[in-house]
Amino acid sequence: MTGNEIRETFLKYFEEKGHTRVRSSSLVPQGDPTLLFTNAGMNQFKNVFLGLEQREYKRATTSQKCVRAGGKHNDLENVGFTNRHHTFFEMLGNFSFGDYFKKEAIAFAWELVTSPKWFGIPREKLFVTIFKGEGGIARDDDAYNHWIAQEVPKDRIYEFGARENFWAMGDTGPCGPCSEIHYDMGPAASDQSHTDCAFGCECGRYVEIWNLVFMQFNRDSTGAMTQLPKPCVDTGAGLERLAAVLQGKVSNFDTDLFVPLLEEAARLTGADRRAAPNQPSLRIIADHFRAATFLIADGVVPSNDGRGYVLRKILRRAFSHARKLDPERFPYVAPMSNAVRELMREPYPELKNSALLTSSLLDAEESQFHRVTEVGLERLDEEIAPLVNLPRGDPERVYSGERAFRLYDTFGLPLDFIADVLRDQGIGLRQEDFERAMEEQRTRARASWKGGHKEAANPVYAKLAETFKTEPDFYHRVDTRDCRIEAMVTAHGAVNEITAGAEAEIVLDRTTFYAESGGQVADTGKFYASGETQELAEVRGAYYPVAGLIAHRIVAKETLRVGDRIATHADGARRQHIKRNHTGTHLMHAALRNVLGAHVKQAGSLVAPDHLRFDFSHFRGVDPAELREIELRVNEHILQNHHLATDVMGIDDALASGALAFFGDRYPESNVRVVTIPDAASPRGFFSKELCGGTHVDRTGEIGVFKFVTEQSVASGVRRVEAVTGAKALEQFQNAAARLRSLATTLNVNEDAIEAAIERLTQQSRQFEKQLDAIKKKSAHSKVDELIAGARTIQDVRVLSAQIADADRDTLRQLVDTLRQKLGSGVVVLGTAQDGKVSLIAGVTKDLTGRIQAGKIIQAVAKLVGGSGGGRPDLAEAGGKDTLMLEKALAQVFEITQQMLSS
Repeated sequence: MTGNEIRETFLKYFEEKGHTRVRSSSLVPQGDPTLLFTNAGMNQFKNVFLGLEQREYKRATTSQKCVRAGGKHNDLENVGFTNRHHTFFEMLGNFSFGDYFKKEAIAFAWELVTSPKWFGIPREKLFVTIFKGEGGIARDDDAYNHWIAQEVPKDRIYEFGARENFWAMGDTGPCGPCSEIHYDMGPAASDQSHTDCAFGCECGRYVEIWNLVFMQFNRDSTGAMTQLPKPCVDTGAGLERLAAVLQGKVSNFDTDLFVPLLEEAARLTGADRRAAPNQPSLRIIADHFRAATFLIADGVVPSNDGRGYVLRKILRRAFSHARKLDPERFPYVAPMSNAVRELMREPYPELKNSALLTSSLLDAEESQFHRVTEVGLERLDEEIAPLVNLPRGDPERVYSGERAFRLYDTFGLPLDFIADVLRDQGIGLRQEDFERAMEEQRTRARASWKGGHKEAANPVYAKLAETFKTEPDFYHRVDTRDCRIEAMVTAHGAVNEITAGAEAEIVLDRTTFYAESGGQVADTGKFYASGETQELAEVRGAYYPVAGLIAHRIVAKETLRVGDRIATHADGARRQHIKRNHTGTHLMHAALRNVLGAHVKQAGSLVAPDHLRFDFSHFRGVDPAELREIELRVNEHILQNHHLATDVMGIDDALASGALAFFGDRYPESNVRVVTIPDAASPRGFFSKELCGGTHVDRTGEIGVFKFVTEQSVASGVRRVEAVTGAKALEQFQNAAARLRSLATTLNVNEDAIEAAIERLTQQSRQFEKQLDAIKKKSAHSKVDELIAGARTIQDVRVLSAQIADADRDTLRQLVDTLRQKLGSGVVVLGTAQDGKVSLIAGVTKDLTGRIQAGKIIQAVAKLVGGSGGGRPDLAEAGGKDTLMLEKALAQVFEITQQMLSS
């Protein structure tokens, strides 16, 4: 079976068993601060397991995209050197939300794995495991008996403790025992050449292919566990491992999921795919480009923090291994993403939508990698220069592991690159210090993404959500009567009554208040008595404590009780501003994609009463001409006064019709709202079509006018625009016109002559600056003889140290060169302070670099002004922050030189 056939067979089997096929969620977990990347099939169902969300189905099956390359779950360093570690993989799974439990889950798994109708894996090649009982938790007798019922021999059922066979979502929350199915790959799979080892040996022969998790407990903050009222099932089977088993391969990399990628990697690098030394590097390139292609498609872009930093590390690791395969040619491997898209086009056709963005980002990253690597190698050469001059065998002729790690972390310089350079120069490396620094970084990464666990739903809301949902009445009105108070929750828990002045959350049977979601802020307003004359509460917002329930954040003005009937009134004027901005966001999104390209993908948004904010993927800044064109297109569609259409349909039908899904929104698996802005001139019949649960104007003309306010970068590959509509946009235009009139008056020209006047002033300013620079340089060089006269002789070496006023770094460099030439032999250190910063330059004539190096001098002086620096033995530069210490630091140069010449 091919990988695609295995995936489809798994999903089809569980569909026949009454499961709903659910699409893979994004690799970027939405609304879950505890995760760096989606790393398991259950991630998208976490809120269901926690009671925060109800689904319309009780059984589900998925093939989930996963990445394990950062945070608490990190396989990055193992990839390429084992048969089964990957950064990106697919997790096949079946799930039960309070429906079936152990008996059915075990029966399903065994039938699918062993039946000739399905996977047909020989039973004699399989082993299963159960939880043996540990830490006060009983042995999983039920699982044992159910495996026996499937005719699994007793001698093939093994029992292990909590580390192997007990699973928990976090420190608290749902947890339970698990059962695993393992496959015997045979002696050939042993990475320790074992020929007769038994099950349980960790040599690589026995491979877990499926894990069945039985969530039956809830663990509280004290560690106490109670039975869940509705136990759940969460299973995971790695597609790549199943493919290896079913295709008779020892390594996942030998399956059809990887071989085409390995062949392409070999072609691009010119490496022999069959040669054993090349295989780890080719595997790394193939695996890492799978991860990078999918991560970029899901909105992650390379950057220096968070998810983007992990993506950059993945790419740099792939690039460095390509360079390792051909260090002379520096192979160009960014086109690997094309091979990934081609291989995965059947299960993931959406990858083609991000092809342009992916290629652009990968090209830029690879070019930057090679530039940065060269800089890193130059920095390495500078740092080891003092060591080269030491005698071979000198115990000080060793390079710092911490410095090596900094080169690795900052410039992406692999350790083996560093080791090769050091070996060629006969310099040692404190590798244990490098490993310690690496482990410290891993610890920081795990801690930074540990976050807090997700708490289970407030029991009041969870219980209410089992039988009740708030009826949304906010799409067509802002007020309504006869709404019943279903629940009230204060800081002390559920209550039946609150008095005036109390703060609480109130759930109604229906409401006209929009609850914050999808980037749109919540409505505010008031509760009234049914007669709409007596104010009962101020409503400060609304949100979804669990899916389907809307909780209103209120301050009571009168006594309120559960069961009371009230009238709701959302602030209509505020709502209208929000509606204008929300529909404006849709128009802008469509215009961005039309002008910049279909790779534009939403990466976050805010729809507020006074403005809108929109983050999107794009590989460069949006230039002013493009912004004008986008703004023009939005306003054209506002003028055309299109009537918006809102339809409710199945999500698959919605996506098939061309509707876009917005980042960060959670959509039900059944029916969704689709907002369409028509366009008769478009072949598709619409200008914009999106899945959206927000509120919108009836006609685009109600927006009035749309105006961009700012465009900027928020991360590498992510741009942010802010805009205003309606009265706020008119205010922007009026303010701009007033500023132009004021500027014209100041310049004493007409408004249409402002640009020419500013250009003339700019040219004059540049000329003045050049003249001033020339005067400063002339003044500095006029003091050469005076400076030379101030030189001191220290151990037969002439040393000159001075502060130069009003000199830039370029002037200092020229002056150092001039002074070295004048001295003939000696040391020169010059410093200046400008704009609150210190600049230092040290120069040593060539005849003295064997005795004293400019880099060492500048490092010692820079420390005195709170800075750092480095450079060549004959010329080095540094910067600092403490301008008040500059004079004292320069005075110390003579003593520093004395110590270095004496050592």
